[in-house]
Amino acid sequence: MSYFQRHVFVCTNERNDPCRQSCGDHQAGAEALEYLKARSKDLGLAGPGQLRVSKAGCLGRCEEGPLLVIYPEARWYTYVDETDLAEIVEQDLRHGQVVERLLLDR
Repeated sequence: MSYFQRHVFVCTNERNDPCRQSCGDHQAGAEALEYLKARSKDLGLAGPGQLRVSKAGCLGRCEEGPLLVIYPEARWYTYVDETDLAEIVEQDLRHGQVVERLLLDR
């Protein structure tokens, strides 16, 4: 059994280059990371044997970002704001249900 049952990686890579989008531009990735960490902890989802939320550098899908990926399911999500992140937490992280409207690979 793995130390964590599920792992969320949030891209926080920052380029701030008008020619190439990045998940961390304008603090989007860092803000998402902090929200996901706090919310999963508040709900009792985080910790050994459960969920881990971690920052990641570039995940290689910049044109689709900002984004995050949940393992072991390998579900890739994009998001716009905290409302989207709240839906991912509630539906996927809490109840294991895919949030189709935010899913990158359908």
